Amino acid sequence: MSKRDLKKYLSELNKTQLEEQIIELYEKFNPVKVYYDFVFNPKEETLLKECKIKISNEYFPQRTSGKPRKPKMRRSVAQKYIKHFILLGVDSFIIADVMLYAIEIAQTFSAEKLIKSELFYKSMLNSYGQAVNFMIANGIVNEFKARIIAINNQPIAQNWYNAPEFEAILERLE
Repeated sequence: MSKRDLKKYLSELNKTQLEEQIIELYEKFNPVKVYYDFVFNPKEETLLKECKIKISNEYFPQRTSGKPRKPKMRRSVAQKYIKHFILLGVDSFIIADVMLYAIEIAQTFSAEKLIKSELFYKSMLNSYGQAVNFMIANGIVNEFKARIIAINNQPIAQNWYNAPEFEAILERLE
């Protein structure tokens, strides 16, 4: 069904029928429920807190029953939240904060433990590039410039093999 066909169909329904359809969608499809729950009660700060805890646990997992857990270091956890926040229409400042936080927590971890996986460093570079591009597109680079520079300095300080590529991304801002 095309968007035009959908509009035509919806225009033929009365208010009660429209309400019934929306309620049915709300009950049947979790993404619709999540969207409406967010629209009518955003609680962006709560979402942000929950998100940061989950990202932190990827690198610094909480102990369960006295046993230390191994860090999973999955970039995908942060990416899933970022995608979800974009879909919900969360404020771009919060999305940028999450993007940078995910890189910062990974850099904190790599400062404490040597990471041998080349994929980790490529992944952080991709995250950095995406974050900078997102902030440029939303016109909010200046508000995050100090954090962008601090993130850029870590690959140099930690001797990452791709530090020059981080530097190249930063140079695009200047």
